[in-house]
Amino acid sequence: MDEREMRVVYSETLCKIARENPLVYLLEADLMGSMSTQSFQKEFPDRLINCGIMEAEMIGVAAGLSLTGKIPFVHTFSSFLTRRAYDQLYLSLAYADQNAVLIGSDAGIGAEHNGGTHTSFEDIGLMRMLPTCIVMDMSDQVMFEAVLRSAAANPDLYYLRTVRKQVPAIYPAGETFEIGQAKVLLEEPNAEVTIIACGIMVDNALKAAAILKEKGIDANVVDMFTIQPLDQETVLRFAKSSKCIITAENHYVQGGLGSAVSEVLAENACAVPLVRVGVNQIYGQVGQREYLEAFYHLTTDDIVAAVMNGPH
Repeated sequence: MDEREMRVVYSETLCKIARENPLVYLLEADLMGSMSTQSFQKEFPDRLINCGIMEAEMIGVAAGLSLTGKIPFVHTFSSFLTRRAYDQLYLSLAYADQNAVLIGSDAGIGAEHNGGTHTSFEDIGLMRMLPTCIVMDMSDQVMFEAVLRSAAANPDLYYLRTVRKQVPAIYPAGETFEIGQAKVLLEEPNAEVTIIACGIMVDNALKAAAILKEKGIDANVVDMFTIQPLDQETVLRFAKSSKCIITAENHYVQGGLGSAVSEVLAENACAVPLVRVGVNQIYGQVGQREYLEAFYHLTTDDIVAAVMNGPH
């Protein structure tokens, strides 16, 4: 199982891709040390552009590279990549139909000691509003590497949400991932509940399912790593066989995965109850991940409680 930090996965994977594809460029907002991309800069000094702490300008540079046939990979804090540069994202990239791979790191509680100014609980909601943007939340190292390779080979507008540090490994080496196709990690024949999670909450969902099993409750677990386009077919399939759907995300329950799933259920007249585990109308703060996870009710126990107390 891959145990690298996510930032190391990013740097090493992009170095490999760049050796094969001279069109790949990296853009940074003065965060090479934070994202371990100094190795890329050493090997490809002419293909890493440090735009400084000017995120809107960086999006303009990415649009220019795209216009000249390049494949720009653009990284900074998810909060600054989305909130701060949203007009440039909308007009220079999305509206202009340009390709770029946007890497929003330290999303949600991943900001940790950087605090509330750097915490993005709203970024998925913002990026879902860009009609042509593929929005994904990375669950582990194997997924991140596979998606980076796919994005380089299939130029489009992507928003890949991640944390920088190590996350629990979920997938074996060589696992494949298809945009818009969820991964069913656990499907119990007699399950009454389905947990649909994304990003760092997938591991918590699997742990919650194990605890629920001990309590006599079978639960399905789905990794909905692509939030746009959403795998509606999988949502509806499990909605028909479950007494309750639980969504779990490191994001506001408004605008993110929970909202996307609820829209599908409502539009298809599915009467199954939905409980959303996530952050509810509160700002970020400074803290270690364990503290923040507990404060914002994103723990394994919170998912278990949502199932036990839910309307099913």
